[in-house]
Amino acid sequence: QVQLVESGGGLVQSGGSLRLSCAASGSIFSINAMGWYRQAPGKQRELVATITSGTSTNYADSVKGRFTISRDNAKNMMYLQMNSLKPEDTGVYVCNSRGSTWTTWGQGTQVTVSS
Repeated sequence: QVQLVESGGGLVQSGGSLRLSCAASGSIFSINAMGWYRQAPGKQRELVATITSGTSTNYADSVKGRFTISRDNAKNMMYLQMNSLKPEDTGVYVCNSRGSTWTTWGQGTQVTVSS
């Protein structure tokens, strides 16, 4: 079992920056990949970015060039640096991790970008 706890959300003005953190605990060795997803009010959850154990990354087109996903394996942490934030980035950001046969979600952290 892997447990995930997010932090770092908040209210920021358009054009501002935030850094989200995801702390992982439990069976860390079994994690193949991690990622960030977000869900805006009235919309489905969508992929923001993913990173593999080998640090290969993938981003949604809407955040490319503005967001950066990273991992610190020594600290069992994953981060999402978000720059040039837009109101449409508003939502609950959820941390995800997956192994060969399982997937785990955190509780999420709210990000609100005001115009």
